[in-house]
Amino acid sequence: MSTYSVASTNFRRFWAGQTLSQFGTRIGTLGLSVTAVELLDANTRQVGVLAAASTVCYLLIGLPAGAWVDRLLKRKTMMWAALTRCVTILAVPLLWLTGHLRIEVLYVVAVLVGVVSVFFDVAYQSYVPVLVPEEDIGAANARLEATAQVSTLGGPALAGLLMRVVSAPVVMLVDAFTYLVSFLSLSVTKDAEQRPAPAAGSERRLLTDVGEGLRFVRDQPVIRRLAVSMGVSNFFATVVSTLVPVLVMRTIGFDSFMLGLVMTCGAAGGVLGALLAPKARQRFSAGAVMSCGLLTAAFFTVANPVAAVVAPHGKILAGAVLLLGEFGMTVGALLFNVTQVSLRQTLCPKNLLGRMNASIRFVVWGSMPLAALVAGWLGSAIGVTATLWVGVVGSVATVLPILTIDRVMTSGLGPAEARKPKAVR
Repeated sequence: MSTYSVASTNFRRFWAGQTLSQFGTRIGTLGLSVTAVELLDANTRQVGVLAAASTVCYLLIGLPAGAWVDRLLKRKTMMWAALTRCVTILAVPLLWLTGHLRIEVLYVVAVLVGVVSVFFDVAYQSYVPVLVPEEDIGAANARLEATAQVSTLGGPALAGLLMRVVSAPVVMLVDAFTYLVSFLSLSVTKDAEQRPAPAAGSERRLLTDVGEGLRFVRDQPVIRRLAVSMGVSNFFATVVSTLVPVLVMRTIGFDSFMLGLVMTCGAAGGVLGALLAPKARQRFSAGAVMSCGLLTAAFFTVANPVAAVVAPHGKILAGAVLLLGEFGMTVGALLFNVTQVSLRQTLCPKNLLGRMNASIRFVVWGSMPLAALVAGWLGSAIGVTATLWVGVVGSVATVLPILTIDRVMTSGLGPAEARKPKAVR
């Protein structure tokens, strides 16, 4: 199968469209949260339910989605998912303008966007090895992650600023527009992928395909450890992120602009983390880079409850703590994420990429709706600050499954290229 290098116009076309799509996604995420908290006066439990609605689809349809994606052309799957997200998001400003917007509508929108995002994300993570040659996979992932973060640098802050002039639902028009651009960029991207031929004798059964993906993740020792680590990490990260809007806008008393500024500062940290990851892999092992990233993220997560503690003594100090914490946390998260994504794509056969990614997301993202509900329940029961401390303690445990991952790779269970630092162009 012919592929296009990361220097090709074809890759840059795909890269630009998905960067802008990430920009809009961050605006839409902020817009839904602000709409719920400010316009619909959602309580802590309702904020938790909204966050759960956005991710529950990974738990419900994540596994069969992987099998379907492996049977379909990945670019076409992403195109229709992008267009569907565009249309669905448009419902929020339209219903707000007609006076029919309710918290239940936000739940439905979150679920529908979540459903198509499952297909888009599984296809997206499986598409890079189709689009570029194997030696460019690390570079492609680093560029996609870095520019996704760059594109969000001004997004949340701009969204917060716009919300001072127009309402949050109207700002979500920008999100819809970026999904349309994503659709158009994919429509002009070229690849040589062909739909897989059906199994000899008869069509493969869906459960058989799903089972293959799950068994691969279970039996591949490196990917199994990554799945466990990411599952724990996302659970506690979701506990924290679900309550950040409540922390910033209610507990401390900032407005939506400050919430956007905090998210923008996190995006700046993400840029640094994504740029550092390929350079770190040239000097250190994959396990060392990923462990360092997770521990860095856990350390800076402490900033959220600390900001709540220092807020009574000065909101400026609390704001500075929040900004520093979000920056450092995202540096660590991207160091880990760029490295683990490239490692998984290298270890997995191309015909299993969709099912492998879907199985991982079933474990990783499937924990997120439960975490969001736990965050809402604990936030009401013991308070926002105490719940954030629970998230901090749990985030430290995320590094445990990968502490010995280098030893596993050097034992001959992983490919040679995964067992040593690999130069990324």
